[in-house]
Amino acid sequence: MRAHWIKKALATSLLSAIVMAPAMAEQTLKMAYALSKTSHYGVAADAFEQALGQSTKGQFKVQQFPNSALGGEREVIEGLQLGTIDAAVVSTGATLNFVPETGVIDIPFLFRDLDHARKVLDGPIGQKLLADFPAKGLIALAWGEQGFRHLTNNVRAVKTPADLKGLKIRTTENPIHITAFRKIGMLPTPMAWPEVATALQQGTIDGQENPISVIVSAKLSQMQKHLSLTAHVYGPALVLVSPSVYESLSDEDKAKFKEAGLAAAKAMRTFVDEVETSGVETLKKEGMQVQDKVDHDAFVKAVEPVYPEFYKKFGKELVESIRNTK
Repeated sequence: MRAHWIKKALATSLLSAIVMAPAMAEQTLKMAYALSKTSHYGVAADAFEQALGQSTKGQFKVQQFPNSALGGEREVIEGLQLGTIDAAVVSTGATLNFVPETGVIDIPFLFRDLDHARKVLDGPIGQKLLADFPAKGLIALAWGEQGFRHLTNNVRAVKTPADLKGLKIRTTENPIHITAFRKIGMLPTPMAWPEVATALQQGTIDGQENPISVIVSAKLSQMQKHLSLTAHVYGPALVLVSPSVYESLSDEDKAKFKEAGLAAAKAMRTFVDEVETSGVETLKKEGMQVQDKVDHDAFVKAVEPVYPEFYKKFGKELVESIRNTK
């Protein structure tokens, strides 16, 4: 009788353990990004959450923190290094302070179009840059995308570099951008993204520069009169994970995280493809005066004297190999 009771108790205990195991194994990841949930960053986070949930059968759940809820991008990256944040979508404007090599992608007028940029990032050059992150306490799963950056301001229509002279334009904390912008004649003003809306409304700055995807999702048409389609810099993004999460995974789960990162990147590119065509029309309807006849060649010529500095910083061979990728 006693043996039967012990056997029954063990069976019940084993069954309870089996039933409880999935619940105990569940892990919620804190995923941060600077823009709204309806932005390309939010689309990426949704795709990451869905892909990871499906491939791990719900073992990993994602709690999203949009709109810089966990701090600006610099603070988010530091949180990834410390393990207080588990995953993030960020711009290279922030990563180059931690992984300087990524700054090469931010050289103005380096890419001809989106296809050119995607070929570089998906190829050996882009993959080599992703491999540089672990040494800096970060895991880069994939290259996402924001699109080409354009200029907005409240002072005047900008068609040529001369039109930029004296304008205070918010930039990211990106020395590559700042060097080039000074050469053109504008007054670059580095500022964390959460501060930009207030600065525009108060007139502390005249304008800012961002991809159409950001200009639309951040509703900058409510704060800025003029949009110039300068396409001066290609804006990538990165899907990052904290090493404290990634290094604790099995090889199988690491592959699933990589797949989820690629799904996020694909979702961002699809979003950008759509907003590049529809976004400008949306902004026109919202009252922005759009200057689509920008003297692109004049801007390229104005920035060209700065290229020797970029060659010195990143290597002429690398810069030219990116430029010449077909």
